[in-house]
Amino acid sequence: MANTLPVPVTRFSQTDRAALEAAVAALEKASFARSLSNLLGGQMGFAGRILPEKFQRIGTTAAKRALEGALAVALVSLRGKPISDSGARHRRLAMICGAMGGAMGLSALPIELPISTAIMLRAIADIARAEGEDLRDPAAAIACLEVFALGGHGEEEKMMEGGYLALRGLFAKSVSDATAYVSQRGAVSESAPALARLIGAIAGRFGVVVSQKTAAQAAPIVGAITGAAINAAFTEHFQSLARGHFTVRRLERAYGAHEVRAEYARIARAAGFWAQESAGAA
Repeated sequence: MANTLPVPVTRFSQTDRAALEAAVAALEKASFARSLSNLLGGQMGFAGRILPEKFQRIGTTAAKRALEGALAVALVSLRGKPISDSGARHRRLAMICGAMGGAMGLSALPIELPISTAIMLRAIADIARAEGEDLRDPAAAIACLEVFALGGHGEEEKMMEGGYLALRGLFAKSVSDATAYVSQRGAVSESAPALARLIGAIAGRFGVVVSQKTAAQAAPIVGAITGAAINAAFTEHFQSLARGHFTVRRLERAYGAHEVRAEYARIARAAGFWAQESAGAA
């Protein structure tokens, strides 16, 4: 008779297990392209497809510049302030920026995107603090920046083989180097080599979502009102990813990274987010 492995006994509370399941759904299922298709009633046929090179190039360049300009301003402005549920306020601010983008088209992107990104990073930092992160810790500051790398996939596409856990592994060395640099120097500067490399890598994925947003706002059917709705969806997309990301980090502090990631992988496979053969990514 073949030996059977014992079923591992986890020590997650019912509340924390439910929180992890919600985090898995947010991090593995969220698609900005799908949100755009729903928002615009299927009028945008680019969802899930390769965008024209023009939009890809514009998106990546704009994403990098926006990330460079937003980091220090958004995080420093939160230090010492009480935790607040400011998600709705951030979405309203993003809608104002989006209205400008919808009315002016591509010409507004260099102005609108850095403002929108700073607003989103501020919202992400609020979520991080609500999940117990200390923004005085460079690791927490860098974790806020990581969120922008999590949403770059199409309508039907998996985020990547192994999902969120594999992506964190991909960025682990860059994150570690950037965190060490900031810890030693005591400052967050986008011009620091370690941070510049990390921002460049994150911008490559953030640029995918920016390209989708840019293509949507450049369409003839889009005006100020629709542009505001697109930006609200853009902000909400990254807020959802941030809630998932910082829930996972909170649970890792409580239960240990290995146990949380093993359970995350089990939930993701059971829900059909990953193929069975991607189990090794955990």
